[in-house]
Amino acid sequence: MGYGGSRQDAGKALGKSGDGGIDGIINEDRLGLDVIYIQAKRWEGSVGRPEIQKFAGALQGQRARKGVFITTSFFTREAIEYASLIESKIILINGEYLSRLMVEHNIGVSTVGQYEVKKLDSDYFDDE
Repeated sequence: MGYGGSRQDAGKALGKSGDGGIDGIINEDRLGLDVIYIQAKRWEGSVGRPEIQKFAGALQGQRARKGVFITTSFFTREAIEYASLIESKIILINGEYLSRLMVEHNIGVSTVGQYEVKKLDSDYFDDE
């Protein structure tokens, strides 16, 4: 998506026990002047306000201003409202939006076919 230069330089996965609620970081620019913190959850049900509050607390613990919370499911209305009200900027990415981003940026997907679209060439039929 253009963060941090190459894909290798763009970020780093953390996500181990004791990670303080942070699963990864993204360098916002090539120089790493600003960092975006990531939390990712593979959930069956909805992600509610308490999870977003925990992530906001983890951001404060890092003195971070920006975060992205990604889930394979969806967010409750309360979670969305909370994220919009707090001082830290937290972007919420649900499963549907995640899949669109994956297709758009060719990450974790592969092309299985292409279609050729043709139009009638009217010049072919002009009398000479």
